[in-house]
Amino acid sequence: MIINLRQKKVTTAISSSIVFIGLFLIILAYFHQKRELKLYKMNGAAQGTYYAITYSSDNNENLQPAMDSLFKQFDRSVSAYLPNSILSRLNNNDTSVVSDAIYESIFNKSMEVSAKTDGAFDVTVGPLVNAWGFGFSKKANVDQALVDSLLPLVGYRNVHLSKGKLIKTDPRIRIDFDAIAQGYTSDWLAKYFEKKGIQNYLIDVGGEVLGHGSKPDGQKWSVAIEMPAKNMNDERKIQAILSLEDRAISTSGSYRKYYEENGVRYSHTIDPSNGYPVRHNLLSVSVVAADCMSADAYATAFMVMGLEKSKDFLLKEGKIEAYFISDDELGGFSVYYTAGFDKLLKQN
Repeated sequence: MIINLRQKKVTTAISSSIVFIGLFLIILAYFHQKRELKLYKMNGAAQGTYYAITYSSDNNENLQPAMDSLFKQFDRSVSAYLPNSILSRLNNNDTSVVSDAIYESIFNKSMEVSAKTDGAFDVTVGPLVNAWGFGFSKKANVDQALVDSLLPLVGYRNVHLSKGKLIKTDPRIRIDFDAIAQGYTSDWLAKYFEKKGIQNYLIDVGGEVLGHGSKPDGQKWSVAIEMPAKNMNDERKIQAILSLEDRAISTSGSYRKYYEENGVRYSHTIDPSNGYPVRHNLLSVSVVAADCMSADAYATAFMVMGLEKSKDFLLKEGKIEAYFISDDELGGFSVYYTAGFDKLLKQN
C-alpha cells in the first residue's frame, strides 16, 4: 500500500487546527459564562412623571443617552403637551401629518380595549375630563346641559385611522392617550433591551411596570401594590407584594386624584357613557397582563366598570389577572383578586 506522506501531513495539520480551534472556543465560552452580571439602575423624569429602570448585564455600556432619545421620540409622536407632536397635529386636523408606528400601536390597542369593554375605556373622553377639572383646563361649572353638549364628542366609534390619517365624525373630537401611553412606553423600552441582548430587567414608567427574567441572584422581581389612602397626601403604605416574571402590572386608583365640593368627593375617573365621575366604592385595581399597554388600559376600564362588572368581564376574558380594593363603608377595605393573581402574591 502506498501512503501519500504529504497528504498525511496536511490531514494531521488540519486535525490539529480543528482541535485547537475547538479548545479555544470552549475556553472562550467558559470565560464568557464566568463574566459577572452586574445590576444597573437608571432614574429620571419623562412624560410628566418618573421612570425607574433596573437591569442586569455583563456589559457596562451607558444606556442613559439611548433612554433619553427614546423618550424624546415618544413625545414627538403622542405627547399631548407638545403642540407639534403627531397627536396634537392630528387632533387639530392638520392634513399635512400622518401617524407613525408609535401612534398607530397605541391607537389600535385603544380601539381593541374599548370594543371589549363596551366603551368603558375611551381615548376620546378628554373633553369631559377637562370640564371636570382633571385635564388641561380649569374646572367648568358642570351641569347636565354642559355634559349633554360634550357627550357627542366622546365615543371610540367616532374615530378611525385610514392611511395614517385620523378620521373623525366631528372635527372637534380630540384623542388623549394618557390612560395607556405610559404602559406602551414600558413595552417599547423592553423591546430596546431585548434588541441589546438584555434579558433581565424591571421597567417602571409612572407606575406602569414590566418585569422580565430575574435578578442576578435568580430571584424574581418584586413589585408592591399601594394601600389606598384616606386622603391624597397621606403616607404611602404597602397593601401587597407580588412576584413579577415576564409579565406587566398597572394600577389605577381614585384615592390620589380627586377633589371635594359641597361634601361630595369627585374622582378623576370619568364614565364615558354618562359624562360623570364614577361613584362606586372601588378604590383601586391592579391588572397583570402579558404586556404593559394592555394592563394600563384595562386598569382604567375596570375603574370605570366597578367591581361586579369587572369580575364578569374577567371570567369571560381569562387572559388577565386583577386585584381589587374597595371601600367597605365601615372605614376599612375589602379585597378581591382572581385565582391567577393569588399565585403571584408573596405571602407575609
